[in-house]
Amino acid sequence: MLAALAAAEAGMSVLIIEKSRFFGGSTALSGGGFWVPGNALLREAGVRDSPERAREYLTAVTAGETPESRWGTHLEHGPAAVDLLRRHTPLKFQWMTGYADYFPELPGGSATGRAMEPKPFDVRRLGPDRARLRPPALAAPFPMPVSGRTYKWLNLVARHPRGIVTGARLLGLGLGGLAIRREYVAGGGALAAGLFAGVRAANIPVRFESPLQELIVENDRVTGVIVHGERIRANRGVLLSAGGFDRNAALRHEYQSEQLDTDWCLGNPENTGDILPMAQAAGADLAFMNEAWWFPAIPAPGPMPGVLLAERSLPGQIIVDQQGRRFMNEAVNYMTAGQHMIQQQLPVWMVFDQRYRNRYVFGGGVFPRQPLPKSWYDAGVAVKAATLDDLAKQLGLTDLPATVTRFNAQAAAGRDDDFHRGDSAYDRYYGDPTITPNPCLGPLDQAPFYAVKVVPGDLGTCGGIRADGFGRALRPDGTAIEGLYATGNAAGNAFGRVYPGPGATIGQGLSFGYAAARHAAGKLA
Repeated sequence: MLAALAAAEAGMSVLIIEKSRFFGGSTALSGGGFWVPGNALLREAGVRDSPERAREYLTAVTAGETPESRWGTHLEHGPAAVDLLRRHTPLKFQWMTGYADYFPELPGGSATGRAMEPKPFDVRRLGPDRARLRPPALAAPFPMPVSGRTYKWLNLVARHPRGIVTGARLLGLGLGGLAIRREYVAGGGALAAGLFAGVRAANIPVRFESPLQELIVENDRVTGVIVHGERIRANRGVLLSAGGFDRNAALRHEYQSEQLDTDWCLGNPENTGDILPMAQAAGADLAFMNEAWWFPAIPAPGPMPGVLLAERSLPGQIIVDQQGRRFMNEAVNYMTAGQHMIQQQLPVWMVFDQRYRNRYVFGGGVFPRQPLPKSWYDAGVAVKAATLDDLAKQLGLTDLPATVTRFNAQAAAGRDDDFHRGDSAYDRYYGDPTITPNPCLGPLDQAPFYAVKVVPGDLGTCGGIRADGFGRALRPDGTAIEGLYATGNAAGNAFGRVYPGPGATIGQGLSFGYAAARHAAGKLA
């Protein structure tokens, strides 16, 4: 949608073709934040940064996996993409204060954060198009527009007064909005809805339920597409922004791991990678097909897995392998955590005690002191025992008691000597601020004890069509395929095998969509 707005602004006629009956894709199901260093919104929020620091950071983070000619586009054109987002949508934005870059300790990294997100948006402004916004897999129990900034405090509702105040304010906004015939949504739903409002205002046509059948190639140039048997000519170019291959089990097993289950995905269920063989038939190469935006998850029964974000940073829990040994810093960013997990025999286990259960929201919706769902126990996803020894015997985690003894000693000292949990500003963002000296560490010593299965879920795959700095699809020899562009999760990750900061997925979708549209219009050379 951002690319369509950029193309229309540059004077081109534009058509959006959507596979499903909904708009928004995985973005609509996401947190909705975007990581675009140096944009005007950050400056207006008082964030002090420089292009040099951002470039130094991405140089360190990407570590040569992708060239600067690729990721540099994000820094060069990302701010202009955000400006266009402001001009052509009714959205308002807020800084995700203190949400650190995912590697803030690297040169150029930021502990204060570079991510922005939309403020809650009234989706009833869309009129009949409201029904087209991709719905979440699970309906929220209360009308509360939870943003990334407020999620942190809602998880601490039983630990900090700000959690209670935040919950009350959001509930008031949700219920109050309904009372005056407004329906506020936050996060990715707000971003997708605001973009669609901009598309409608720009009179850009959208065809729903129109899966791509074929790319038209003439004289080594992509000149259009075939949809429902109709040949649609595109004189300037075709942009593929169709998400990843999240739900394609065959491709995931071929390129990633045979242990993976597509039911662990958190993204758009329509993402089956249909465009990849079409792009290959047009000559395109693929990149980073073994990677995804990994996100540790609970393989719980139901329409979607349980999510584990703040839960992994909070005191009183550890994640262990099938021998009962820790193998990573549990609080590390979710993509890196998934990369560690996929190297293990699955599933791994999160182990915690009753104190942890009494204090924190768990799995995306189990409130403090609330029992874990019976369905989890029935499915073998959760196990409970009176002692650690009993828990270890039930699951065959032979080394668990020794692991917990060692971890408890380190927690008492406030220092994780083994994996350095709590050393990074990112770790501490989701920690418990009432715990000192390390808000991420606390002992497991209050019976009963629990273990919950954890698997490497994902927000979407991030391998796909190899592309250059303009988003042009590349052949194996590095030459560009004229008339064919790829952005978002349809393209190989511009940052290689890493997730630089919160919203880097959406961020690169914005920046490369903008650059691709401008290039197709002849505005970039």
